Amino acid sequence: PIPKMAAALNRLRHLAVPGSPWKIVSSLSLTTRSFRSTSGARDSTVPKTSGVGYVDGEIESLEAAIHSHVSDSKDKGEMERILYGASPNILQLSKEATTKAKDIKVDLKAFKIGAATEQTRAPRVVRIGAIQNKICAPTDAPVIEQRNSIFRRIEEIIEVAATAGVNVVCLQECWTGPFFFCTREKQPWMEFAESARNGDSFHFISELARKHRMVIVSPILERDDHKNTIWNTAVVVDQTGRYMGKHRKNHIPRVGDFNESTYYMEGNTGHPVFETIYGKIAINICYGRHHPLNWMMFGLNGAEIVFNPSATVGKLSEPLWPIEARNAAIANHYFAVGINRVGTEEFPNEF
Repeated sequence: PIPKMAAALNRLRHLAVPGSPWKIVSSLSLTTRSFRSTSGARDSTVPKTSGVGYVDGEIESLEAAIHSHVSDSKDKGEMERILYGASPNILQLSKEATTKAKDIKVDLKAFKIGAATEQTRAPRVVRIGAIQNKICAPTDAPVIEQRNSIFRRIEEIIEVAATAGVNVVCLQECWTGPFFFCTREKQPWMEFAESARNGDSFHFISELARKHRMVIVSPILERDDHKNTIWNTAVVVDQTGRYMGKHRKNHIPRVGDFNESTYYMEGNTGHPVFETIYGKIAINICYGRHHPLNWMMFGLNGAEIVFNPSATVGKLSEPLWPIEARNAAIANHYFAVGINRVGTEEFPNEF
């Protein structure tokens, strides 16, 4: 096993996976495995590999594979140093938080990233939650059933985040429904589109934000209130439940037959930064992570934390997105938080 792991590390020496230390303080996920869609647009193959460090035939995480196959603690430390710059600083969570997470079957991991002590400014401690979740109902169920089942699940997870003391939480790309863009179908999927500041998801998230005094980033499929135009949008809600603003996805994937511009085009909101009570945050939605200047613009506009909510399959992008997020953090002097949809989604019709 060790030579095989060494070969894997040689290929993936800069790879960080969900749960890695660049997630700032706290990350919440149902699983560390990647998202798969079984319509024709995205990879639907399931790895046949099994063994320690694997779950349902898929690798659980790079860390799990390392710890399963490398017994020497010094070697583990060296691998983590090469991969991340330092070994992850794991946070101990309260028994209440870990018990709640276990009760609702959430994989809860927490890490700390420190900063140099300054003489003239007091330190700030900010707890960030990154939520990755599966859909909760089949894609052929009624739209309201699909959406409401996810609402209930997200409410449970945010309750865990609140118990863990999270200040700012970000959900995954288009979290209110399945990632149906691979189908190129209008119905019923456009029924998930909603107003950014008057839609059902805003009122739902607003209540949770106010209840927990938490800033929440809510990426949705937006239907413009004035022109009825569709956008891929991240809505920012402050700790009082107030609408702070939104950012629209500004880079659209056109990869082979997969073309999200079937549904929406590039956004028109520029590179906004939202000044919350916990820090200055921005959102670089999914495909925008491939563009270094996109990351840079958020930094030039003053961002301290940049979220990257995504929905991408493991085979296609898993070797890329953690590297891109870490490179952005290094180059632009802010924290980068990578979030990806998880689970498997099946759609009846291939495009």
